[in-house]
Amino acid sequence: MRVRTALDEAASGGASLAVFPEATMVRFGSDLRAAAEPLDGPFCSAVGEACASAGVAAVVGVFEPAPDGRVYNTAVAFSAAGSQVAAYRKLHLFDALGQRESELVAPGSDVVVATLGGMPVGLQVCYDIRFPELTRALAARGAALVTVSAAWQAGLFKEEHWVTLLRARAIENTVWVAAAGQVPDPDSKPTRAPTGVGRSMLIDPLGVVRADLGPAAGVLVAEADMSLVDSVRATLPSLANRRDDVFGQV
Repeated sequence: MRVRTALDEAASGGASLAVFPEATMVRFGSDLRAAAEPLDGPFCSAVGEACASAGVAAVVGVFEPAPDGRVYNTAVAFSAAGSQVAAYRKLHLFDALGQRESELVAPGSDVVVATLGGMPVGLQVCYDIRFPELTRALAARGAALVTVSAAWQAGLFKEEHWVTLLRARAIENTVWVAAAGQVPDPDSKPTRAPTGVGRSMLIDPLGVVRADLGPAAGVLVAEADMSLVDSVRATLPSLANRRDDVFGQV
């Protein structure tokens, strides 16, 4: 499985956390209802075993059955020992630009922060990044790093939006952002949904892009110095300067 190979490569580079794209289990355009599994099913079990073997925590995009016959678009967090730490069901469904994700996918209802690799990590999926209140809620709940698993499709200004939104969420909340995007599929058939533009990135709390994989598939290990969160917040205390008395708490 490609997840296992990527985890082994990440481990060889000294990674403590690996972030995978949305729909890692099976791409959009597939029969998602048929592919969906419960979180204790074969796919997640195999990912947990791969994490334990590599000694690397991971966030992986899966589909699980929803009670109403649809599926959940879920980011599952695994510890380096292979146990499931948390599962985040995508809150914001992509009913935009001529598409209706909600016809097949049911929305989640929880904001999720988990401890991964010894740090508090907030989870998001793709379209979520267009809603700044979610990243703010994650930061307010203690997240120092936010992961964004995506299959960000190509389109007019779409790639610019991806980069701009990711950097903005990092700057606004003085958090690290680790975003993993599906890469373009050159063999995609017209009848299948597209994959994504790639552009997996690591962005620091000042909005500086520390790593960018571009449009190609690959594994890149980059360091996120978590002490930078505290030092940036000490000199740029935008979270502390919020006017909760006016706008309310997130």
